[in-house]
Amino acid sequence: MADLLVKGIWICPVTHYGEIGMKRYIIRLSEEERTRLVALVSKGKAAARKRLHAQVLLKADVSAAGAGWTDQQIVEAFGMGERTVEAIRQRCVEEGLDAALERKPQCRPSRQPLLDGAKEARLVALCCGKVPAGQARWTLRLLADELVRLEIVDSISHETVRQALKKTI
Repeated sequence: MADLLVKGIWICPVTHYGEIGMKRYIIRLSEEERTRLVALVSKGKAAARKRLHAQVLLKADVSAAGAGWTDQQIVEAFGMGERTVEAIRQRCVEEGLDAALERKPQCRPSRQPLLDGAKEARLVALCCGKVPAGQARWTLRLLADELVRLEIVDSISHETVRQALKKTI
């Protein structure tokens, strides 16, 4: 059976446990891409996830120099889910090799931190300053209340104060 090119995506009939199915997102690495992935895997300096994705792409490569493993072989060899292997192949075909190796960016932005550099500096200055009357020392809750009273922030929890102080002091 021959490969088909449909809307820029290679679709190849593949035998999977005796059944014929259509495998989408066929990986055909160029010699340059293959060399880059082999170097990434062999150096051992990259993050484990990045190395694992590189190994998956090398094994899924159906070019002349590639291993041409099935998804099931890759799943068994690397101990990952079949859907993960499919997603790696899909990202490589649709978005490129770099996108397949890196983490997928967040679809929605994270919350903005309550304390930026200037506000953290004011918090540290407050900690180092005079303790309120009737108190032996600053507590996290006292600091949080003081930040709100001084209108540095609208509201803040003692845990956020703790994390900021842990990071800065």
